[in-house]
Amino acid sequence: MATFRISEAAGLLGVSADTVRRWVDGGRLNAVRDEHGHRLVPGPELAAFVRSQSWQNERGEHRASSARNRMRGIVTDVIRDGVMAQVEIQAGPFRVVSLMSREAADELGLEVGVVAEAVVKSTNVVVELPD
Repeated sequence: MATFRISEAAGLLGVSADTVRRWVDGGRLNAVRDEHGHRLVPGPELAAFVRSQSWQNERGEHRASSARNRMRGIVTDVIRDGVMAQVEIQAGPFRVVSLMSREAADELGLEVGVVAEAVVKSTNVVVELPD
């Protein structure tokens, strides 16, 4: 069974290690201790925790959407021309680029520094294991 150190779990979740420690200390996320006393989060526990949190907005309300791939991040670049806009979002370690109408980018108020959520719905997703 895969286990994750607090810092590894934090990296996967896109939060600080302190946040993961608070979740563990508060009983929201289960962890075990290794022979050296370090906290480890079992992979299935981490997956269940993420699944239970993933479809809620900041107020804890569940979202109604068929899209399942959501990445919250910060807008790092917006390039507009007459009709189209290219918007770049940095979501944790992931760079997501979206092409949309300029009208949509303007209506959303997308500018560098704005927090936004990239929502991806795709029928083809490639899954790879890291080296």
